[in-house]
Amino acid sequence: MCLGVPGQIVEITDSENLLGIVSVCGVRREINLICVVDEAHPLASCLGAWVLVHVGFAMSRIDEAEAAKTLQLLAELGEMQQELEAFAGTPLEEAP
Repeated sequence: MCLGVPGQIVEITDSENLLGIVSVCGVRREINLICVVDEAHPLASCLGAWVLVHVGFAMSRIDEAEAAKTLQLLAELGEMQQELEAFAGTPLEEAP
């Protein structure tokens, strides 16, 4: 399954190559912004924008509310994954 993770663009690092820094839950990574830049959305407008990030690219712009909702769902999925891993690691009880 391919998953886009919400992040906020906090810095433009290379305007010639359309690169910027995105913050995803406090983790900062350089990503390519080519998919979210066009005539209606110039590079300068990316600063502060929320985007879905996948394999080093900002794939699409999203609004802040959608980003918050998606991050919450991902956190809940992470908690569920931990529960499933804990459950899978629990030995079966034998019937008396």
